[in-house]
Amino acid sequence: IAVPLTLGITFLLMMLMGINLDRVTLGALIIALGLLVDDAIIAVEMMLVKMEEGWDRVRAAGHAWTVTAAPMLCGTLVTVAGFLPIGFARSSVGEYAGNIFWVLALSLVVSWLVAVMFVPYLGVKMLPAVARKDVHSHESVYHTPMYLRLRALITWCVTWRKSVVFGTVGLLALAVVGMAMLVEKQFFPGSDRPAVLVSVYLPQGSSIGSTDATVRKLEAILAPMDELRTLSSYVGAGAPRFFMSANPEPPDPAFAKIIAVTQGVAARTKVMAELERHIEAGEFPEARVRVSRLLFGPPVVWPVAYRVVGPDLLELRRIAHQVREIMAANPHIVDPHLEWDERAPVLHLTMDLERLRLLGLTPQDVSQQLQFQLSGVRIAQVRQDIRSVDVIARGTLGGQQLNAESLALLEILTPDGRKLPASQLGQIEVRFEEPVIKRYNRENALTVQAEVHGAQPNDVTDAVWKALEGLRSELAPDYHLQISGAVEQSGKANASIQKLQPAMVAFMLIFIMLQMRSFSGTFIVIATAPLGLIGAVLALLLFNQ
Repeated sequence: IAVPLTLGITFLLMMLMGINLDRVTLGALIIALGLLVDDAIIAVEMMLVKMEEGWDRVRAAGHAWTVTAAPMLCGTLVTVAGFLPIGFARSSVGEYAGNIFWVLALSLVVSWLVAVMFVPYLGVKMLPAVARKDVHSHESVYHTPMYLRLRALITWCVTWRKSVVFGTVGLLALAVVGMAMLVEKQFFPGSDRPAVLVSVYLPQGSSIGSTDATVRKLEAILAPMDELRTLSSYVGAGAPRFFMSANPEPPDPAFAKIIAVTQGVAARTKVMAELERHIEAGEFPEARVRVSRLLFGPPVVWPVAYRVVGPDLLELRRIAHQVREIMAANPHIVDPHLEWDERAPVLHLTMDLERLRLLGLTPQDVSQQLQFQLSGVRIAQVRQDIRSVDVIARGTLGGQQLNAESLALLEILTPDGRKLPASQLGQIEVRFEEPVIKRYNRENALTVQAEVHGAQPNDVTDAVWKALEGLRSELAPDYHLQISGAVEQSGKANASIQKLQPAMVAFMLIFIMLQMRSFSGTFIVIATAPLGLIGAVLALLLFNQ
């Protein structure tokens, strides 16, 4: 009865506080479930022990309150304080997992109140009276075979206390080494949602028609598969934000996104394997096609990435290509590449201002007419439900592939109604421009990024960073190399937690001191706390986590 009552009150408080029942809050309830049951068991067990010694139910219930209320409250508050940094973290940790603290605090405090108030009342009303023949002394309770074996084990540990202490310290040291070297580390795990994400990257400057052609080839592979439930394609931009950690990509004619929702986790694995087979067979030489799954945590497009920062774009490219070569030497790195590298060809019209003046035209007039002919201009806006849709008008050549000859034949209308080819207004030439220039802290930045296979991003990032030590030492003072990707985001998350760890430790020490009322008792409690690492590391290694 205690557990359903505790959960019911917790759900009511969550509703009042506006906290939803989701994956995070459900995980918090699962974490708290052990203590929810434990508090009630302790209260009932204390009553049963005293009733077997001949006490009446009311006196046994009062004793359960007197003896167990304060220790259980201290343990509850210490547990809640351990999650305090997550609840108040000003980062993605607080955004994604902050409700763990609040739900855990609510459920544990409610559990304590139920255990020390409601459970003793139920015990008085529902526990059967102990027969006189079953009543025995306090000492006889601890002379059962189980207690005798436990006492023998404790006596052996006390007798050989030095060996036990050194053995425990040795196991703790091994656990620390195992945590540092063997246990894989990842702050945010992968999602189990059965969605497959396919990102299509064409060279910068590619037309949206070329991008659409590649997407149609991928759709031809995916559409006949029975494992799919839905298939959506977005050409020229990323998908709308349908998942908390999915960051929509900006509009780009050379980019497309395909979202394939499968029948389940096994179907997702099969679809991803089939796509990888076609990619490895070289069926998409015109594009970089990446197949991935959803991840929890802050948006990280590529798990391993290094940012090259400096003033000159050509020097950035030279350094970035060296970084890419070093990354490619790591066996766990897949497809290392530069975030932006290609220079796109553009047609440039150098206008003859004197000739334009004689024709009664201005550069703005010519630009507007060229925009209408090639890209189109907005002439109206239509509202559809909650969305506003632009109505674009453009000439017959809009959307087609142009060259210098076709641009020269475009007709420009003068104020007096005459039509002139664009070639008579100036000189047309092909130039190469930077389609994308990204900056970080107002400095030019070029990121070298890659996928990871067979290892955790943090481990691979550290290994490549050590391999980059020689290159980093040779960089000019205006250029520097930074770690980006999953490690950077995890570092931001860990930094927000570390700021609150002193407060967490302070609250835990205060609660323990209030309960123990001595420095020696507090030291014993604190000294035994790290021993839980032994079991945690053993479980993680046994289950390959």
